[in-house]
Amino acid sequence: MAVSANRLELLQIADAVAREKSIDRMVVIEAMQDAMEKAAKGRYGAETEIKVEINPRTGETRMWRLLEIVDTVEEPSRQIGLQYAQAKSPQAKIGDFLTEPLPPMEFGRIAAQSAKQVIVQKVRDAERDRMHEEYSGRVGEIVNGTVKRVEYGNVIVDLGRGEAIIRRDELIPREQFRYGDRVRAYIYDVRREQRGPQIFLSRTHPQFMAKLFMQEVPEIYDGVITIRSIARDPGSRAKIAVTSNDSSIDPVGACVGMRGSRVQAVVGELQGEKIDIIPWTDSIADLVVSALQPADVAKVVLDEQAERIEVVVPDEQLSLAIGRRGQNVRLASQLIGWDIDILTEQEESERRQKEFTERSSLFMQALDVDEMVAQLLASEGFSSVEELAYIDTNEIASIEGFDDETAAEIQNRAAEYLAEIERTFDEERKTLGVEEELYDIAGLNAAMLVALGKDGIKTVEDFAGCAADDLVGWSERKDGETKRFEGTFKDFPVSREEAEDMIMQARIKAGWVNEEDLAAPEGEDYADEEGASA
Repeated sequence: MAVSANRLELLQIADAVAREKSIDRMVVIEAMQDAMEKAAKGRYGAETEIKVEINPRTGETRMWRLLEIVDTVEEPSRQIGLQYAQAKSPQAKIGDFLTEPLPPMEFGRIAAQSAKQVIVQKVRDAERDRMHEEYSGRVGEIVNGTVKRVEYGNVIVDLGRGEAIIRRDELIPREQFRYGDRVRAYIYDVRREQRGPQIFLSRTHPQFMAKLFMQEVPEIYDGVITIRSIARDPGSRAKIAVTSNDSSIDPVGACVGMRGSRVQAVVGELQGEKIDIIPWTDSIADLVVSALQPADVAKVVLDEQAERIEVVVPDEQLSLAIGRRGQNVRLASQLIGWDIDILTEQEESERRQKEFTERSSLFMQALDVDEMVAQLLASEGFSSVEELAYIDTNEIASIEGFDDETAAEIQNRAAEYLAEIERTFDEERKTLGVEEELYDIAGLNAAMLVALGKDGIKTVEDFAGCAADDLVGWSERKDGETKRFEGTFKDFPVSREEAEDMIMQARIKAGWVNEEDLAAPEGEDYADEEGASA
């Protein structure tokens, strides 16, 4: 069959648009079909159902009107009676569609303009879908582009086959870009928006630094060296912790490179941002000592439940450990993921003296002993009356100047003091309306029941519905800072594991789960069963 010039031109246009926009040729042809259908409806009536088909091989265009076969015709432009339909096609039945060929039509100026708008919109939508599909799979990569324009501090980057944006807060401070500048950035998000897919780039993201090191250090690219954590103060300072899977390779030395060549390449890209590279270790105490360099650390105390570290430094090292505007300790905290408190040796000594005085006063009041006896108990490391009440009497008797009779008397007084406090709290529990049945849960005492009652937890069922976070609190880390949310048992030394055990006891007592559930075969995910039961 001969192909007319118009048909040939139609296919050439489709091919050219598909190549230019990097989309499928059939998408362009389908857009042309939709445009012709819209133009035909303008001529035959908007309510008319019209179908257009373009042969993708020859360019031949065919047009039909679709008429639904019905019993009673209510819309003549869209429907046809069964009797008339069967006269044209004996197999016709209710619900089918009858097709009537329409003659080729000439496009007027308005129709052509309307058709052009439809094609442009369809092609633009296809281009956006293609761009979203391409870049959504590249989140986490570094891309190179050219600055197209700067709008209100935001940099629009031409990536060749799409546009991306670096928001003002994702640029390194004091960094300036002009039209035509080359820029390298990290893709951290790709989202569909009304104006099409938006590709968001960043030069401040910690993973931008990680990817730069991967490009500069072959051992990281090959997986021999792993970047375990990064903390950045963009444009100023950064800390990066690395570890090696090969004991013969020094991870810090490999990242620094010969005469600092590797790390300097990264520093140059980041506008002179100073980078501290430290070896990663699973020991949090050793890690914090390295992370706070160049300051010397005299002592490290860990609070694993609260994920807090107390670091003691020599008096003259305090400003060095904290850093300018708290930068050094802040970056170390971000790197490790724990809060860090810095104390000088003098501050720690004063605090210990204060604690010693408070414990001595507590023992004098609770045990009705003189100051010398109270100070002896405090100096031996006893921190609470509970310790004295439940410890083996031999531990107390072994203190210089004490004997078995004295130890027994101190322990009896401690037990009486605790019993009196327990009675006081139990009266308050009754006033709050907390069930006595909660005493059956191992680990709960009267003071804890009062705390539960103040939070509205008064029955076994109430307690069974709690989560460990409700009892011991939780921490949320955002923008490098940890915010602590206190739980009901904030004043009690209850660990998360102990809280979970108490809650499980309550759920068994309430009948939510049974002993068979707890004895689930090894390999089953009991957590899912617990969630379903709860």
